[in-house]
Amino acid sequence: MRCQPHQDNQVYIWTKNKQICLLCDETADTQHSLCSACEGELPWLGGHCQVCALPLPAAGLVCGECLKRPPPFARVEAPWRYAFPVDSLITRFKHQAQWPMGRLLAGLLSHHLLHAYGEGLPRPDLLLPVPLGRKRLRQRGFNQAGMLAGWLGAELRLPVQNHWLLRPLEGAHQQELDAAARKRNLRRAFALHASAELTGRHIALVDDVLTTGATAAAIARLLRQAGAARVDIYCLARTPKPGD
Repeated sequence: MRCQPHQDNQVYIWTKNKQICLLCDETADTQHSLCSACEGELPWLGGHCQVCALPLPAAGLVCGECLKRPPPFARVEAPWRYAFPVDSLITRFKHQAQWPMGRLLAGLLSHHLLHAYGEGLPRPDLLLPVPLGRKRLRQRGFNQAGMLAGWLGAELRLPVQNHWLLRPLEGAHQQELDAAARKRNLRRAFALHASAELTGRHIALVDDVLTTGATAAAIARLLRQAGAARVDIYCLARTPKPGD
């Protein structure tokens, strides 16, 4: 059984001359399926923590949590806050299998990363998508992080290893848990395939949304223990602190 969609059978024609904006249905005047007006109104991240990308009032700061307990990953790169309409696009991609929404977001994320590389962000050696457990993969039919990693790998010319990172144990949905329960839910949740070669490598972990950072931290810790020299997190959106 193949859970990932066939790359040869595209669900959207990305090369046609006249694209339609996926948000307002007007003619898109950018290289993506998005008009410049809608692109400008996206919830761009702005000021954020230089380590975990938590939204902050000003740029160039490190949040108190990262100062107090530095995470096992080096940096989170995300273009947006998890807010409308990005949250709606991610939901439609992730839970309704509307892959053009994911392809649009992946294209914009790749441009964000290329700009970050130009500003001095080190390029990773390869991309690793956050895995889904078997039950959830059967239910959803695809791994949204795997699809994002594939699109990013093509745009950034980086290799993707879809099978190095495993999720042998499945707990409750992370979205249903508070921060402490998320950490407990992730104990021994991830493992590495025997073929994984991580020693001395710079790894970028790909996911859709970073909320508390518990999943990213658990995987980054596993990768560092296996010999990875550096782990970064690439995601579409970062949630603000509750109440902000």
